[in-house]
Order: sequence, then structure tokens, then C-alpha cells
Amino acid sequence: MRRSIRGSRRAAVLLPGIAAAAGLLLSGCGAGQISETANKVPSIQGVNLEAGDGRYAVRAAALAYPGVEGYQAGDDALLNVVLYNDSPDPVTVTVTSPDAREVVLTTVAAATNPSPTGSPSPTASPSPEQSPEGSPSPDNSASPDNSPAPDDSPSPSPTGSPTSGPARIEIPPLSYVQLNTEGEQVLQLLGLNETLLAGQSVTLTFDFGGETVTSPAPIAVPLSPLPQPSPVIERHTEYEGEGGH
Repeated sequence: MRRSIRGSRRAAVLLPGIAAAAGLLLSGCGAGQISETANKVPSIQGVNLEAGDGRYAVRAAALAYPGVEGYQAGDDALLNVVLYNDSPDPVTVTVTSPDAREVVLTTVAAATNPSPTGSPSPTASPSPEQSPEGSPSPDNSASPDNSPAPDDSPSPSPTGSPTSGPARIEIPPLSYVQLNTEGEQVLQLLGLNETLLAGQSVTLTFDFGGETVTSPAPIAVPLSPLPQPSPVIERHTEYEGEGGH
């Protein structure tokens, strides 16, 4: 009986000590470690805003990733955003920014594949009936007063794209408008004031029919690691190091 009592007492003393040692080991393993999720970038980037006591909302407002070199002063940048109208009335949203010359609403096709401005129209080239370089035509059909024939070629098309306009968006009641590269239309900042890199921000103002909210919007960062540059391999000849022998 005495031995069993002593054994039970020893077990009662050892169990708390083992538990304390295990706790120290676990805490030591976790000390100084950074969780894997801390380095992950969220798949949806951008700022979320609300206006009009929650009746209007801005979701995931962010400029598209500009690449490694970033945006240069004067560049255009795409603005991805989703605008919500949770009120029973339609609302017109106006988007402006002090960090760009203008904010316009355009199509994704026009924003991602801009046509060169000021290029001559294809129909402006001389037609086969016209003689080249102003030489007289074979039938000598000149006007009586020797004045040049009127130019019937079409005038050059305007430089402004007809698919873009001021950043005013109509949102029906209890609805939303998706303006990003996943849809048909997108907002675009024309003529950035300064050079911007990924991770920096621009200031945007959203006016929901008098209910205004202003906030910085980030420039998106890449969702996947950038490719590593190719290593520089130095070539050594067989004669190197022979002078030391």
C-alpha cells in the first residue's frame, strides 16, 4: 500500500511538469515566426468607401498595375471600381481626381487598344482617278479659270475618341455598376500629374448627386511574384591564376 501511494504521488508531481515543458516548447517554436498568410496579397485590391449614410458605396477602387517601371508623368491609367446605389432613387455619380488632368468613362476596348491620335484617315489617300503629284490628268479636264478642283476628300477625324466621355455614371435604384476590365466600360485617368509606382496612391472624389466622399486609392501590385532576372555567368579562361605558380 505504501508503494502505490508513493507512485501515485510521483505521477501527480510529474504530470504538471510535463505539461509546463510542452507549453514552453510550443511557445518557443512559435517565437519569431511569421505566418504564411501575412505575406499574401489579397486577390481583390482597392479601397472601400461609403457615402450618404450607407446608401451609396464604392468597392475595390484601385488603379491597374502599371508594370515594373510604373506610371510616368502624363501617362493614362485605368481605374477599376464597382459603384453601388442602395437607395430607392436613381443617382448620377461623378468621379474626379486632382492627380490627373481628367477622368473619363470609356470602353475597355478603347482603353486597352488606343488608336493613334492625329493619324490620317485611310480614305484620305488619293483615289485611282486622281493624277499623282498634281500632274495634269490625261483627258486635260481642267477648270476654265485654271483654279484647282475642289478637294472632296473627307476631313481628318477628330483626335478625341467618340467612345469616351466625362466620368458621369447613371446607377438605377437598388443596383450597381461594374467599371473594370472584366466588364464593357472602365474609368480612365488621363494625364497623370507625376510618376507613380505600384503601391502608391492617387486621390479620388466620388460625388453621388451631392453626397461626396474623397479618399486615396491605391495602385495595384502584382498578384504573382515577378520573374527573377537571368543570372550573370562569368566565364574564366584556363590561363587565369597561372601567374601565381
